[in-house]
Amino acid sequence: MCAYHESKPNLIVSVLQNKCPRCRKGKLYEHSNPYLHLKDFMKMKEYCDVCGQASEPETGFFFGTGYVSYALSVAISVATFIAWWVLIGFSLDDNRLFWWIGVNAVLLIIIQPLLMRLSRIIWLSFFIYYDRNWRKEPLPRH
Repeated sequence: MCAYHESKPNLIVSVLQNKCPRCRKGKLYEHSNPYLHLKDFMKMKEYCDVCGQASEPETGFFFGTGYVSYALSVAISVATFIAWWVLIGFSLDDNRLFWWIGVNAVLLIIIQPLLMRLSRIIWLSFFIYYDRNWRKEPLPRH
């Protein structure tokens, strides 16, 4: 007899898809597309629909996401700087540096809803780990 063995879902894929860090199956946000519902794009479900994990383990839990969002913004800025340098180049004789600053600023503003959501899921994943037995050990809802 062969027991059914489910493979562990990939952490990076589940983070990018805004999935619950405990079961890596349930979606944590009310709306899957943040740009269609800008008014409440950060609204999270209170509990994961699949495993029952609370989306906010304690009051003020998400204050640390500012650090994650900052790190993501710096990483994106470094990546765009390198891409601009390789593709277009920088010079002291013209204003290409200022064009990069403007393009980078606009890009960061446009992707801000994605960065905010991603930083919340990454922060949550720092503290809540994948539980292989989430089906057998349901969490109590308060």
